Amino acid sequence: MNAYGSIAKPLDDSADAARERDSADQLRSVLAASRGQSIGLVSADGDRADVTLNPAMTDLLLNVLRIFSSGDAVVLMPLGKQLTTQQAADILNVSRPYFIKLLESGALPFDKVGRHRRMKFEDVLAYKNHRDDERSRALDDLAEIGGDIY
Repeated sequence: MNAYGSIAKPLDDSADAARERDSADQLRSVLAASRGQSIGLVSADGDRADVTLNPAMTDLLLNVLRIFSSGDAVVLMPLGKQLTTQQAADILNVSRPYFIKLLESGALPFDKVGRHRRMKFEDVLAYKNHRDDERSRALDDLAEIGGDIY
């Protein structure tokens, strides 16, 4: 990715990965214990700085560290980021041609930059959440119907 987002690969089962997960757990414990208080940080060149994180930043970091310490990948991306059709299709776990059909049907808003379609990350997430909610409701309906049969 570029300066607007970063991807961390999932951790493997190596000793280095285990140390990284342990470090993430330690940092998560420190952040959780010092919620709302100043934390002393020391840079590589020895400079010390006291930092107080607001609750939203603390929650974000705690969630990232929780995911990271479990060995899963983490993706950070600003909501206003413009995505390519391939990036958006990857987020939705669909093919690029299928995603383009979704765009052309009006399911998601997009802009054209020259010949290329671009959509906002938050619009893709909103579509994904809506789609997932519809799927969940459909499964609940099927489960209810299945219960009526027996």
